[in-house]
Formats: sequence, C-alpha cells, structure tokens
Amino acid sequence: MTGFPASMRSLIEEFSKMPGVGIKTAQRLAFYILRSQRAEAEALSSAIIKVKESVRFCKTCNNLSDEDVCQVCKSSSRNRSLLCIVEEPNDIITIEKAGNFNGIYHVLLGSLSPLDGIGPDDLKIKELLDRVKKEKFKEIILATDFNTEGEATALYLLKVLRNSGAKLTRVAYGIPVGGDLEYADQATIAKAFEGRREL
Repeated sequence: MTGFPASMRSLIEEFSKMPGVGIKTAQRLAFYILRSQRAEAEALSSAIIKVKESVRFCKTCNNLSDEDVCQVCKSSSRNRSLLCIVEEPNDIITIEKAGNFNGIYHVLLGSLSPLDGIGPDDLKIKELLDRVKKEKFKEIILATDFNTEGEATALYLLKVLRNSGAKLTRVAYGIPVGGDLEYADQATIAKAFEGRREL
C-alpha cells in the first residue's frame, strides 16, 4: 500500500480485517469515507461506537439485544415449548423474516470445528443443556448450517439432547423453492429425496 498517507493505510488495514473484505474493497471503502462529508464520517464512527457500547448478548438465548433480555425472550406471545437452536444471531433474523416460527431460540455463537480448535466448551452448549433441564421443551429444532461444521454440531447436539424428553427435529433441506432440478448438485438432490414426506 505504498503511496497512501499513513492515515489512509491505517483505515484500509482496519477495513480489510472485516470478513469478506479484501484489500481492493477496503481501498474503495476508505476512498468513500475520504470523499464523504465530515458529518457522514462522524455518523458512521458514532454508530460503530454506539453498537459496541449498547449491543450485548441476551442472558437467556445469546441473541443480540440492547437490554439484558432480548425481545423474543421477553415476548409473551411466543410458544415456549418450542426451541430452535441456531449458530449465530443473524440466523434468528433469517427465520423471523420467514414468519412461520413462533417458538424461542438458543444461539450457540458458532459451530463445532475441530480443525480450528473449536469444541463444545467454546460454544453455548452448557447453557443450552441448563435451559433444557429447567424449561422442559416439547420439541427442539436443530437449525445449524448444512456445511461440515453445522452437520457436526447437529450430530453432537443430537447425542447430548437424546435423553432430554423433547422431540428432536432437524430443519429440512433440499431443492429451494423456485429452484430447477437440473441446477441442483447431487448432494442437494440426494438430501431432498431423503427428506421427502407423504402428501
């Protein structure tokens, strides 16, 4: 990054630390900040500081919240016998947008990844087991990702929750709505056939 003033180099380096942001994108963001009005740059800076100061993890489910307990956990209209386990808080946002789940959540804050040194003690699994003992759910839905880490996490949870007394389910996966069979990969088609249900 020769040729840039020290402050620009520093800003580019900070942007490039963000997930999915390479050097080229970091440079574009830095130039955007440079060309923007001072008020816009200050608003961005203020928003970053405010989120760091006010947003925390819900004490009950680990969802993002600006209070000790998130809006989902505080809601009296949620079905508290139905628990959905997800990897990250943004998974809750995705499920909530679909609008057909009215239970509550538990966020693991990651997934098992032995190659990266992430084991059960690095996730919110102990807290999950404590909740399951106290709250006695009728159904627990495993909604981890369908990648290697998510599948490993689901298998581990299936093992540790087997004697919970709750019905254990896994979200279905297969051909997306509106998707064409010819464009689906073999693994997706295989899973779609495995997960077929009676009509």
